[in-house]
Amino acid sequence: MSHQSFSSWRLAARMMVVLVALCGSLGSAQAGLFDDEEARKAILDLRQKLQESQQKIDDVSRRAADDNSQLQRGLLDLQNQLDATRAELAKMRGQEEQMARELSEVQRQQKDASLGLDERLRKFEPSRVSVDGKEFMAEPAEKRDFDAAMAVFRKGDFAASQLVFVDFLNRYPKTGYRQSALFWLGNAQYATRDYKDGLGSFRALVAIGNDHMRLPEAVLAIANCQLELKDTKGARKTLEELLVNYPSSEAAQAAKDRLARLR
Repeated sequence: MSHQSFSSWRLAARMMVVLVALCGSLGSAQAGLFDDEEARKAILDLRQKLQESQQKIDDVSRRAADDNSQLQRGLLDLQNQLDATRAELAKMRGQEEQMARELSEVQRQQKDASLGLDERLRKFEPSRVSVDGKEFMAEPAEKRDFDAAMAVFRKGDFAASQLVFVDFLNRYPKTGYRQSALFWLGNAQYATRDYKDGLGSFRALVAIGNDHMRLPEAVLAIANCQLELKDTKGARKTLEELLVNYPSSEAAQAAKDRLARLR
């Protein structure tokens, strides 16, 4: 092989290498271009999916916000209704309490009125009284007048008490106070030395009888009046009857002493 031929061959070989290299470079470039396009497409798809997901998230968030707002409004309305109900209940409770107070006041007034009426009626109705161990029904005025006559006697105004007792007996001839009134009238008469009228009052008391607790004292008072009137015989007889009829009384002991002095 000549020198010139060898040089040509070597040149051709070099060109072949360059061409191969160039083809390899072109292939690599094409492969790189293809890979970038796929990546961009994938990125675009991913970005689209992200946007769609974000849109869905935004939609869900808006719906959640709307639902939360509606829930809050509903809760607020419910709270307002509860407050209104509580206020109405409190108002009704206050009205009930006021009605209860008014009812209680009306009942109290009715009770007071009833008591007042009963009290006024009692002033006109007979009542049961007990005087000198004897119980009976007495008119209010009757009781009042007897108590007034006794008040005069207790003051020691015996002359005045005679007048009020006589007036009392005349106005109430059938009174249950009659024997007691006769007893104190007789004592007032005896105190003013009106022995004759006193004797009549005590005898009137004894004549009624009925086991009045003042009977032994009245019999003793009869004897005292008889002694003051100088009727010793009559007094002795009266004292002896006292001992027979009322032997256990205090008046009987006084009768024994008087009989002893008369003998």
